[in-house]
Amino acid sequence: MAKVTDGDDARGAARLPDTGAATAYPPAGAYRRAVVLGAGGVVGIAWMAGLADGLRAAGVDLAEAELTVGTSAGAVVGTLLATGQDPARLATPLRPDDPGARPTRVDGRRMGEVFAVLGGAEADPTGARCHAGRIALAADTGPEEAHLARMGALAGASQWPDRRLLITATDTATGEQKVFDRAGGAPLVPAVAASTAFPAVYPPITVGDRRYMDGSLHSGTNAGLARGARALVVIEPLAHMFPREPLARELAEAGAEAVVTIGPDQETIRVFGHDQHDRTAWEPAYRAGLRQAAEQARRVGAVWQESPAPIG
Repeated sequence: MAKVTDGDDARGAARLPDTGAATAYPPAGAYRRAVVLGAGGVVGIAWMAGLADGLRAAGVDLAEAELTVGTSAGAVVGTLLATGQDPARLATPLRPDDPGARPTRVDGRRMGEVFAVLGGAEADPTGARCHAGRIALAADTGPEEAHLARMGALAGASQWPDRRLLITATDTATGEQKVFDRAGGAPLVPAVAASTAFPAVYPPITVGDRRYMDGSLHSGTNAGLARGARALVVIEPLAHMFPREPLARELAEAGAEAVVTIGPDQETIRVFGHDQHDRTAWEPAYRAGLRQAAEQARRVGAVWQESPAPIG
């Protein structure tokens, strides 16, 4: 049983259940350290970047992870870390004249349909994801090219890193989880764009002959994909919106010897507000991440710096 320590987070509303899609994993102990970065919209991107920046300043560099799992907002920050960029690059939002700063076109009517479908997903989660996929394809959210430019600018890299990076998405037609990596048949930017393409907010992204949407429809963190790591840090921007049980199952699946989870504290939750895509909350959310990093650095460092070397 892994030792799990939690940050100051709060949990409440239901999460779409995990269906446990089959995935090939390395043996236990294959990685010394792994980091899992979860969904959270624009405010989640800023907050996680602030956390990573603050932890690095305190001597805990999440970019040293041999394995990074990114879902939705976490795909952006995971790409930044795995490709060796400075988290402080995301201290401020994109400038209005940046090619990737094109305004988001949210389809409000379809958004309501998406949440209604997901809210009743417990009995048939795969069917609910398929329904959400049909809504995503029908929603008026602008061209794929705009979202590709937006995510490419945020991610700041176009080539997969040498370090192991897994980016999750959801097939719009089947509702099944898709895990992209450097050998997984997608360039990096389309993988990030697909992972962040929440229905009715962003358009599904075409990879090959498939269309993909947000990886959080399968799980807010997809932490089970971190199997093979001895030490695991899970950063969950929407921990206050998700129940504890799904993440607990995923952590059991990952099987790490030591786990630290970090969610937003009450002050950060107030900064986030009610709109995960509110760009006016970007810089306050980043500063909230810096503040929480100072509070969490010792706890994270105890796992990160003392984890044993990988096997082999």
